[in-house]
Amino acid sequence: MRPILAARCVTCHGPETRKAGLRLDRKAPALRGGDEGAAIEPGDGENSLIVQLVSGADPDRVMPPKGERLAPAQVAALKSWIDQGAEWPEDGDDPRSWWSLRPLKRPAVPASPAFADAPAPRNSIDAFLRAKLAEKGLKPSPEADRRTLARRLFFDLTGLPPSPEEVAAFVADPDPLAYEKLVDRLLASPRYGERWARHWLDVAHYGDSHGYDKDKPRPHAWPYRDYVVRSLNADKPFDRFVAEQVAGDALFPDDPDGVAALGFLAAGPWDFVGHAEVPETKSDGKVARHMDRDDVIQNVVNTFLGLTVGCAQCHNHKFDPIAQEDYYRLQAVFAAVDRADRPLYADPAAARKARELIARKADVDRERNRLSAAIAAQAGPALAELDRLVAAAKSPADRPEYGYHSGLAARDDDAKWVQVDLGKPVEIARVVLHPCRDDFNGIGDGFGFPPRYKVEASDDPTFARGVVAIADRSHDDEPNPGVAAQEFPAQAAARYVRVTAVRLAERQSDYHFALAELEVLDRSGANVAAGAAVSALDTIEAPPRWRAANLVDGIAPGLSGGNLEALQAAREAYLARAVDPALLAGLKEADAESARIDAERSALPRPGTVYAATIHDGGDSPFRGTGPDGGRPRRIFVLDRGSVDRPLKEVGPGALEVFRELPGDLHVSPDRPESERRAALARWLVDGRNPLTWRVIVNRVWQYHFGRGIVATPSDFGKMGQAPTHPELLDWLAAEFRDGGRSLKDLHRLIVASAAYRQSSAIDPAAQAVDSENAYLGRGHRRKLEAEAVRDSALAAAGLLDPTMYGPAFRDFVMERPEHSPHYEYELMRPDDPTIRRRAIYRFLARSRPEPFMTVLDCADPSMQVEKRGESVSPLQALALYNNGLMLTAAKALAARAEPAGDRRAQVARAFALALAREPTPAELDALDSLAAEHGVASACRVILNMNEFVFVD
Repeated sequence: MRPILAARCVTCHGPETRKAGLRLDRKAPALRGGDEGAAIEPGDGENSLIVQLVSGADPDRVMPPKGERLAPAQVAALKSWIDQGAEWPEDGDDPRSWWSLRPLKRPAVPASPAFADAPAPRNSIDAFLRAKLAEKGLKPSPEADRRTLARRLFFDLTGLPPSPEEVAAFVADPDPLAYEKLVDRLLASPRYGERWARHWLDVAHYGDSHGYDKDKPRPHAWPYRDYVVRSLNADKPFDRFVAEQVAGDALFPDDPDGVAALGFLAAGPWDFVGHAEVPETKSDGKVARHMDRDDVIQNVVNTFLGLTVGCAQCHNHKFDPIAQEDYYRLQAVFAAVDRADRPLYADPAAARKARELIARKADVDRERNRLSAAIAAQAGPALAELDRLVAAAKSPADRPEYGYHSGLAARDDDAKWVQVDLGKPVEIARVVLHPCRDDFNGIGDGFGFPPRYKVEASDDPTFARGVVAIADRSHDDEPNPGVAAQEFPAQAAARYVRVTAVRLAERQSDYHFALAELEVLDRSGANVAAGAAVSALDTIEAPPRWRAANLVDGIAPGLSGGNLEALQAAREAYLARAVDPALLAGLKEADAESARIDAERSALPRPGTVYAATIHDGGDSPFRGTGPDGGRPRRIFVLDRGSVDRPLKEVGPGALEVFRELPGDLHVSPDRPESERRAALARWLVDGRNPLTWRVIVNRVWQYHFGRGIVATPSDFGKMGQAPTHPELLDWLAAEFRDGGRSLKDLHRLIVASAAYRQSSAIDPAAQAVDSENAYLGRGHRRKLEAEAVRDSALAAAGLLDPTMYGPAFRDFVMERPEHSPHYEYELMRPDDPTIRRRAIYRFLARSRPEPFMTVLDCADPSMQVEKRGESVSPLQALALYNNGLMLTAAKALAARAEPAGDRRAQVARAFALALAREPTPAELDALDSLAAEHGVASACRVILNMNEFVFVD
């Protein structure tokens, strides 16, 4: 019954809503009832109020009130359940009692059963496993031979094959600790970090492109990948590794890794169109940002906690104790976070100095904003208009050269006038008229310029008195001046300047007056009309081409690109007249301080760049994140059914309320800096009372060693996941890991040191009948190599593998049309190009079009979290291994590498040993040598690289 109640009832009758006082998510309150008394009468379904309401017995009171009614079968099931006593186990009354959510306690190690002819147990892992084997009537397998163990260890710990010489040395080593020494050597190898970083990046769904429809490249994603490799090689404590990836910049500000690690939050797909081309105020922009935060949340919760939370966008989780409000509280943690390139300083001192300068710049900017607001208040709207004109003058290529356009007239002697208000009387030295240019339908230069006109000045806005004539061209028709400016000297002190068209310009069937710009210059040469108020007898307002304000916008054919200085001078003159000098001096000093800070920043070592979780920090990056909010978190609301257009209750930051001993309240007040939200969540994740973090990571490591986790669903430890095969072993490993040094390398040592790991993978038919999936580990796990390991092994055997670590991803494709929606064309890349021979961990991962050869070999899709690779075996894979261009290149190089071995037969034997770390049997050598005799040694090498033994590990 729980799924029916959760899906159809708990939304209104849950812990938060409790409509009609009724709560149906817990046994005690459900049986207690609500405002109308008991809703459930155990043993009497017919008379239970809940059955009556959902069955529609009363048409006016049907539940649920909205949406589809319960199906008859569901109603019948509800009635039957109540008739049978409404059993509701107390243990199930608190969903936090689920096994994975219970507190983590170290269980006692059981006594290891004795098995005849079985290797002795080597550590506590064997005790737990053998107890389960005995319970199932199974027994351990013998230990594998040393060559098998060497190959198993090399691939598990480094992802690369051993050389024949390394295998021979290990096989011949008489030291009783030879195995442990090999393990230590492999864990110390830098190739270990490359191998295990690939596993981690699968789960984090890391990629080098954005995905979605445009799938643009992310040229600076790689520092996060390198961070993972370096951290694993350094055996960084796992709690530090987790915390850095959620809040490294806040918790470890002096460590460059604290910034690089935030690539984890930005690792997944990102909707370029929804973020870069659609504003956040639009519905599509809201959806894009909501889904972006959802991706971040799922990456955090799936990766570290092994829980699914996506369905809580719309409703309380139907199976796990994850409330919808908890989901949105997690969104609030990341409410200020966006994804973008951010500076990455290698030198901690430079990073500290940069942060100090950014903080100083933010203080200066706040003071500048205060002063600017005070100046704007004193200067009034004229300053805003002047600022607009200056901005327009700085980009003349984008400006339309139009102006004022009068209303239309039927007669040419229907006079029209337009005038400017200078704000106060000004000593006028010159007036300049700029004719229009209108390219529409070839109208051309001088459009609307009057054949007869006059220019006058006055202190009377009606020009009824005190009129001073500046120019009078009202007696004879003047030729059209084209775009040549008409300039008139003046000796007048007045507030208003008017231009009157005494005779209008002719159009096709009517008459009008148009003027691009009116300049009024004072004795200093400043245009005091810039941005002035404009009035007219009548006007056609059709922006941006025609409007009265265009008459004083500084834009005219004769002014294009050349009026900036005049506008700036006019602005300065106006400020000097209208604003308190102390405010102007303060702003000037703030500008100077800002320039000094910029100079100090430019003197710092140039930082690198990482694509990572980013907030607007006030720096000089073009990224602005939450924009005007300056990095403050967005407001987050619980959304009705997940719809961004239907917000309900506003929520603050928090974690999941899923543990009895660890509350989800992060205790971060809304006025605190954004970083404290993520820091609090990071501390919650690695808290010793959080049982999931430790259970999940040891299970992941176990899975990569044995092919199957103790929990077979490594990213779902909830009720829809599988139960652990060895719950006590899982808890013992998790407690050992948590309470020890939290060292992943120590965890590897513990696992590979067990007798269980060292078992032969030979199949016992009797055991196979009982445990076909080898879930109880009665034998070693034979598994197929991942695509990257196959590719790297072929290059390594051929002597082509480039060992260069770190840095930008290599591209095994040719990119076409990168300016819009890139096309990743793999077939255009030469397979013998030496630039594509680094390890596959450094390969550029495009989301929209993955590399076909790698895809055939079950490579992970970077668009989704992949907690476990698929393992398929198909003829297509054999064809790909045999015909792929890179494999052909490797086969030829392998043949060339074996050439010094001697004759053809010796060359084939050497190639075989280089690829498989053993000598061929006589029958294998005969078959391959026969092929080489007919088709060449390179053809034999193609077959060697296509053998099951090459792509499988015993």
